[in-house]
This record gives sequence, structure tokens and C-alpha cells, in this order.
Amino acid sequence: MRKMLPLIGTPSGTHPGGRSAMTCRFRCGDACFQEVPNTSSNEYVGDVIAGALSRRSMMRAAAVVTVAAAGAGAVGTALAPPAQAVPAAGKGHGHGTGKPPKPKAARGLRFTPVAPNTRDAVVIPDGYRQDVVIRWGDPILRGAPAFDPERQTARAQAGQFGYNNDFLALLPLPGERGRQVLVANHEYTDEVLMFRGYDPENPTREQVEIAWAAHGLSTVVVEEDRRTGNLTPVPRHPLNRRSTATSEFRLTGPAAGSALVKTSADRTGTTVLGTLNNCSGGTTPWGTTLHGEENFNQYFTGGDRATDKRYGIGTGATERKWERFDKRFDIAREPNEVHRFGYVVELDPYDPTSTPRKHTALGRFKHEAATVRMTRDGRPVVYSGDDERFDYFYKFVGSKRMMPGTGRAARRHNLTLLEEGTLYVAKLTGDSPAGDIDGTGKLPRDGEFDGSGRWIPLVTATARGAVSHVAGMTAEEVCVFTRLAGDKAGATKMDRPEDIEPSPRTGKVYVALTNNTNRGVGSNPAADEANPRNANKHGHILELTERGNKAESLTFAWSLFLVAGDPKDPSTYFAGFPKDAVSPISCPDNVAFDDHGNLWISTDGNALGTHDGLFGVATTGSRRGELKQFLTVPTGAETCGPLIQDRRVLVAVQHPGEVDGASVEKPASTWPDGPGRIVRPAVVVVWRADGADIGV
Repeated sequence: MRKMLPLIGTPSGTHPGGRSAMTCRFRCGDACFQEVPNTSSNEYVGDVIAGALSRRSMMRAAAVVTVAAAGAGAVGTALAPPAQAVPAAGKGHGHGTGKPPKPKAARGLRFTPVAPNTRDAVVIPDGYRQDVVIRWGDPILRGAPAFDPERQTARAQAGQFGYNNDFLALLPLPGERGRQVLVANHEYTDEVLMFRGYDPENPTREQVEIAWAAHGLSTVVVEEDRRTGNLTPVPRHPLNRRSTATSEFRLTGPAAGSALVKTSADRTGTTVLGTLNNCSGGTTPWGTTLHGEENFNQYFTGGDRATDKRYGIGTGATERKWERFDKRFDIAREPNEVHRFGYVVELDPYDPTSTPRKHTALGRFKHEAATVRMTRDGRPVVYSGDDERFDYFYKFVGSKRMMPGTGRAARRHNLTLLEEGTLYVAKLTGDSPAGDIDGTGKLPRDGEFDGSGRWIPLVTATARGAVSHVAGMTAEEVCVFTRLAGDKAGATKMDRPEDIEPSPRTGKVYVALTNNTNRGVGSNPAADEANPRNANKHGHILELTERGNKAESLTFAWSLFLVAGDPKDPSTYFAGFPKDAVSPISCPDNVAFDDHGNLWISTDGNALGTHDGLFGVATTGSRRGELKQFLTVPTGAETCGPLIQDRRVLVAVQHPGEVDGASVEKPASTWPDGPGRIVRPAVVVVWRADGADIGV
């Protein structure tokens, strides 16, 4: 059985970051109550900066790093440029632009902030309107019945919108005016809130198969109301599609076909049934969507027989008991099945007959997201965080150039772009003496938390094969056991790196670090300059500037852009903006940009005692750091999948009513349909009542 660990400094009956125990059970298998998976002894920032080294002397100590050349298949060595040549990441902690802020909020953020609250509703600013776009169970495929929670079947669910929507994408639909393609992740199921009279110790086969069908991805065409920006699903559209826990997916990259991923049902090691725990994701310039498989470990039992202990697989019965109905979820009976999950999935939403791909070249870990930035010569760079305490964040630099156009040849070529390139892991160095970092969040003597960093290569995949850059590991092993590769490479242990988003305006990259209540507790690593608070329950956001502002650069500068919490807490800061003029925020999770360059942040597990929400913050100009709350979500819910367009904001309201002790019979929330109706995760759209653009 899993060992339950006490949480130091956490009130009895609560979970880290403000989550309910029910959310921890169903979403991540009580990950924060397990032993910390990363027990490696690799350096963290506090070790690297032992002694009062000056920033200049540290930067002269740039190391030689093995890197992959930009051309496909070329592997060589190159000197990391002197760190003093890395552009400054911008004044962060305690610093603004040096100019007084303008009287108006930044363009795109000109709305009256929503006050923190605990209302069982989606609360939005004055002058705005909202509607539910689509709910769990709404039919989207031809022949799917209307949702009836009392008579739900697996066949019905396979044609209906899935459960617990997370990442959202809206893509254009050429030739159909006023219509777009909505793609949504379905991260996990909460059977207690789905089935009346659910017995967690004895689920039925039908309940399990419904849950399989409620996982995965949904693709549905939506139609715009031209007067308001509201969106309505178009049922039975030819592009509408469901991908579930039993749909077919294809493995690509170095691990595909290797002995590590072959099973009794798939002796070729290339075809996987299902995708699990899809959290955040991204869209690509070539018209596909990316989906990160996150807490896949919780669906498997037999962890005592696992090849690698770094992924937190339990030894007792799983929460959902799927192993009773399909042997592939039991490592003792099917040891390699678990190696086929934990990847970035690529979906072509314009071809409902295509087989989605799992890209092993991007590594296997708890992918929170996969966001794309292009190099100047047209190659993709994909950023992704590993959502675990003391784990790492990564980037993949492709070696093949995108082919312009939407013709068959271009689409066929572009669907292979994430199969060749180099995967890197981040190593950060702070520029303050170790003695200045005391775990309270107190500023070091130089006035800000910042430093430099480099990308360490792990594996390079080419059309002719793959090369490992990690001693003692093959390329296939690096792609399957990527956490171990990061350990060996000496990557920096971070506070749950989640969504990562490059700014389309400045090129700076923002990393959401949700929280880590284990930092500095017991034998766990203490605070360092990149993660400056022990028992960090509110999280922070890192701002990263690649050298020369080039996505493929191997060195970068970093600073902390935002340290979350109550603005009255002296350990918080907001890029230098006056703290008496910002909204409180806790546990940043998913992030997105609007067309004005503002960063929008959704939260997960608000530890301030109020509901999660969506916030906008200016990243440039005299109002840099001004953070304003745009909405809050209902009781027990998390804010996911923020998508900001000129005339609308979309959020995925995930796990509403997920409060300890709640059930179908005793709901903790009546959202979205009111009393007497089952609580349902749903996608919400918000627009201005006057039809004008958001926040202008």
C-alpha cells in the first residue's frame, strides 16, 4: 500500500495548496502524500552558488557543454557562450521600469477586478456576460444520445463530451464562416461525482468503461454569435471526434519499436490503446494540437515490480481499480504498458480519421504542457514542465523545418517535425551568495532573485537513429526514463514546473511553478534562488530570456517575475508593481498570452481560502506586474485551459463540487445547471456586454 506521509505545517484534513483530499485522490493519486520521487543527489541552485561569488565572476565560469548541431543528425560539441553575454531577464524582484505607472491599466486589462470570494458560480467583472459552451456528457458525435446521468453507458459517453475538461484550443475552420474547431483535454474522472451509489471498492465494469470513454480528447466545431462572441457547439459535424482511453495511438521517435515498449498485445511496440490524464497542452503553427499526459502513474499498480521507481507507481490497488478489468494496468502482468504513457500527444483536428501520435523524442514524464515557439529558420521548439515536486523543465529543439502551406505534402511532412531533434533539460544558477537565501523569501542583497542557466542535452533523434548524451543510458532509455536522465545530467530541482508559455511579443518564456510544501522540510532540498521559499504553498512564476532571444539558444538568463500569495505577505512580489494595487493570487498553473502581450494565469488549489480564478498581468511597460483577477470558479473547481481572444475569454471549469464528503447524493456544488441537477465540468465563454474587445 502507498505510504501516507504527514504534512508539516498543514492543518489536519487539508491538502497542499488548498486542494481537497478528494481532488488529490482522483486527480494525481495523492502525489503530495507519497515519498518525494526525486531522491537524486544532483546539485540544486543553493549548492551551485556556495560562497559569495559575484555575478560577473560566476558568469566567466561557463562550462563546455555537448550539444547537437542544428542540422539533422549532426552531433558535436560547442562552447556555451560566456554567461555575461546573455541578455538581462529584466528587473524582477523589487524593480519596475523606473518610470511612474500610467493612470490607466495596461491595454487588455482595463476591467474592474473581481474580488476574492467563495461563491458557487463563475464570477466575472461588471459589464461582462458569460455562457456555458459545452458540458460533460453533451452529445457531439452522430448517434450519441442526450446526456442522462441515471442511464449513462460507455457507448453513449464515447460520443459525448468527456469529463474534467482542461486544456482548450480554438483553431480556424477555413470555408465555414463564423466557425472554429474547439479541442479539449479530459484529464481524469471523479467517479464519486459521476455515479449515484458509487462503491469505490467495487466499481462495476460498466462504470469503468464509462470512465475510459470519459478520458482523452474531444474535438468539436463551435459557431460564433457575431454580435457577442458567444460560442455554440455544432453537433454531428464531420470534424467532431472523441479520442478515449481505448482509442488507437501511434508511438514515434527513438523509443518506438524498442523492447521497452513492447507488450503481449503489441509485439511491435508502436501502437498504444488510449491516452490518460491529459493536462495542459499547446497548438502548433502547422495546425495540430499537443496534449501532455501527466499523472499517468496513478492508473497502474505493481510499482514494486516497476523498472524505474522515479515515476511514483503504487503497489496496492489503484483508486479506480482498472487493473481488475484490464491486465495492462497491472505491471506484474504487463510490465511495459506503463512505459507507453507519459508523452506529448499530437492530434490533427482537421482529419478525424488520423491516428494521434505519442512523441517519445520529447521525453516521458508528467507533462503539464507542450508549447511551441519557432526558430528563425522555421524549426519547432517545444517547452514542457514535469509537474512533480523537485522535478525539472525541458525543451525540445527540432532539426526539421516546417513546410509552409496546408496541402497534403505539407501536412504529411509537418506531422513528423517532432520526431527529430534534441531534448534538453534546464540547469539554473543563481547569482547571490548562498547565505542570502534563507527560505523566507527575503530578498538577497542585490535586490532580486535572478541568475543564468543552460540547457543540457539528453538525446538527439535523427532519421538515421538516435544518440544519447547521458552516460550509461541508451537513447531509448533516455526517452522512456527521462527523469533518470535529468537526474544524471544534474538538472535543477524546481517547485512543480507546470505550464510554460513563450511570449509571442517579446520571446521571453514564462514558467509557472505551482507550489512545493515539501521544500526545506525534513531531508528535502532547502530553498534556493530560483525557488526561494521553504514550504512554498503559493508558488511563483519564472521569466526566462534565451540568449540572443533565440529559441534554440543553449544559455539563458532568468529572474522571478511573480512570487504568489497575499500581497501583504512580505515574501510576495509582482515584478515591482505596488503591492497595494494588485489582486492576491495563489498556485499559478496554466498560463496564456493575449494579443497585447499580457500574461493570463489560471490557478489550481488556491491556498488563501478563496476560490481559484483567472488573472491577467502586464509583462512590459510602466504597469509591468499589475495583476488583476478576471474571474473566479465555483465551489471545489479549478480554473483550466485559459484561452484569450480579442472578443472572448474561455476557461475550462474542472472538477466543480470536488469537496471532501461530496457525492451525487450530497453535492457540494449545484453548478452549472442549478439545484437538483448533477454537477458537471464545463467550458465557459465570457464576453463584453457591449460586444467590444476584452479589457480595452
